[in-house]
Amino acid sequence: MVAESLDHDLPLVERLQLRFHLSICDNCTNFKKQMTFLRGAVRNLGKGR
Repeated sequence: MVAESLDHDLPLVERLQLRFHLSICDNCTNFKKQMTFLRGAVRNLGKGR
């Protein structure tokens, strides 16, 4: 659901479920941070060309 939330907006109920889960799960919170960082890094690589 983390990756899906980065691809597009989730419905309200799913957004709330994910937010709650992330508030109690350090592993998924770290995964989201890593995915966000990697997506930004890849996006910036494309700008350098």
